[in-house]
Amino acid sequence: MRIALVTDAWLPQTNGVVRTLTITVEKLSQAGHEVTPITPADFRTLPCPTYPEIRLSLFAAGRVRKRLDALDPDAVHIATEGPLGLAARRWCLRRGRAFTTSYHTQFPEYVRARVPIPVSVGYAFMRWFHGKAAHTLVATPSMRRTLEERGFRNLAFWSRGVDTNLFRPRDEPFLEWPRPIWLYFGRVSVEKGIEDFLALDLPGTKLVVGDGPAAEGLRRKYPGAVFTGYRFGDELARHVAAADVFVFPSRTDTFGLVLLEAMACGVPVAAYPVTGPIDVVEDGVTGVLGEDLQAAALAALDLDRRACREHALRYTWEAATRQFAAWLAPVARDAPRVGATTPMPIDLKHGHPKQLGQ
Repeated sequence: MRIALVTDAWLPQTNGVVRTLTITVEKLSQAGHEVTPITPADFRTLPCPTYPEIRLSLFAAGRVRKRLDALDPDAVHIATEGPLGLAARRWCLRRGRAFTTSYHTQFPEYVRARVPIPVSVGYAFMRWFHGKAAHTLVATPSMRRTLEERGFRNLAFWSRGVDTNLFRPRDEPFLEWPRPIWLYFGRVSVEKGIEDFLALDLPGTKLVVGDGPAAEGLRRKYPGAVFTGYRFGDELARHVAAADVFVFPSRTDTFGLVLLEAMACGVPVAAYPVTGPIDVVEDGVTGVLGEDLQAAALAALDLDRRACREHALRYTWEAATRQFAAWLAPVARDAPRVGATTPMPIDLKHGHPKQLGQ
């Protein structure tokens, strides 16, 4: 299948969306599909206000139209709601081509955290954007329920995976700070709620691995915490595996790849009982979920690290990519096929990962 994957989130950005998309492209190619990403790397860009790591493509409509005309893809997947996503959506509708989208980010909540725009306005835009898709792919059952309550339709599951060869338990001594070591790793931005973690009264060391627009201010406000900046690959995995508990204070994630990566390293999770953690973490077994994040973190210290690893092994990128490919709507060359359904050869049973490898 010849696939066009259109995304405003791409390298060198460092976040879960980019990791998901780059790995999915790799796995689709290995499965024999011809995948062409259309990304900001192909365009002139400017930094997004308040978040310069994100680059917004300029004058995208004409170039996206020409790229898609030249590719003549069998399927189009639009991963983001930015300038490139908008241009690809317009191309599909004008050409009468079916397309799929995915819901990676709780965009209305992210915007509201930065500027006083009502969440309802953000959701009105998101319903408009995704409303014409044959399927909008979501990562968890709770995210599906949330969007259905907001009036979204044609929702389908697309789970995630984890590289369990890279993210694995390790025995070598690595971090020398006082223990317990409480870890947050990922993007350091206001919507991640990292200050909830840093303000906790916990013994030992609070460690933040990652970077982002909120990092400088948090370093000044919490000088007792350790900030390493970004770490990648094996160095990142070694930091994760050396922690005692992964504290995930976000209330706005749609999945949270970092949850799987921590558990794959044998590290239990402490998190709020919200979308993402409630779907990925087995409360009381691989993590502790609660509104009292401090109590959850302390309780997570007593959990069995082997159970965390075993839980993460259920999630593979190969299975998640087969799931993604099964939902791609074939492009209709003679008439729109908006709302069409695509047979799913994988039994998902509410998206539970036990079914993904079958």
